[in-house]
Amino acid sequence: MLFFPEISIESAYDLLIGKIRAYFESAHQTRAVVGLSGGMDSALVAALAVDALGADNVHGILMPSAFSTGHSVKDSVDLAERLGMSYDIVPIGDIYDQYVKQLSGYFADVEWHVALENIQARIRGTLLMAYSNRYGALVLNTSNKSELSVGYGTLYGDLAGAIMVIGDLYKLQVYEMADYINRDCERIPASIIHKAPSAELRPGQKDSDSLPPYDELDPVLHKLNDGGLSPDEVVAGGVDRALVERIVRLRNGAAFKVMQVPPVLTVAGKPLLPDFKCL
Repeated sequence: MLFFPEISIESAYDLLIGKIRAYFESAHQTRAVVGLSGGMDSALVAALAVDALGADNVHGILMPSAFSTGHSVKDSVDLAERLGMSYDIVPIGDIYDQYVKQLSGYFADVEWHVALENIQARIRGTLLMAYSNRYGALVLNTSNKSELSVGYGTLYGDLAGAIMVIGDLYKLQVYEMADYINRDCERIPASIIHKAPSAELRPGQKDSDSLPPYDELDPVLHKLNDGGLSPDEVVAGGVDRALVERIVRLRNGAAFKVMQVPPVLTVAGKPLLPDFKCL
């Protein structure tokens, strides 16, 4: 793997499949539900869940908003059909409009605010939990280690779930594992793999609007998180100081979120969170 020379991509995949099964067995559960956004992270989690639990035990919920692109819905449907899993489409536009109407006094003085983005994520979290409660299916979190490290996620929204399936994989490793899953046939659509990462919570949003590019972010995060290096040591290794300081600020600002997220399925020696078996 990109950062873990001591473990192959095959072994990392096998570890995650085994830990998903072990978690469900320990919880005496058999069914899972995952929010399908049309992005790479939810696609990988869905594929891993299908491989671990069987397609009949995994359900996807597509929750498009006014800011979701048409291809995101199309890509999610394509993914679900390729994986053989069931799915529903539950648009959240009307629900979101009602929230904004009721909270209009809070936003009268601004054209847009991050809180409006987070409302969408929390609506989706509520819908996933409603399905979970109704049908006894555990919600699988789809956040990766890069996002978790720098707080790129919404508490009680997309950071919710029973377990963080890929919370110990950096974004670049998510792509690597997707390639492994597609080794024999295209189970995860190429259109998902090649699109620019986006939370789709405002018009034209891209991850790169808020974060450094992942090919710059992930190596620094790995040095800090897994390598145990100080920021000065990372800079001394040839990394731009401004980039390192920006990432450190993001990490420090995300610490309170990291303390409130679900247990992670680990593949590395130094995960951000303890493995579920250690809780």
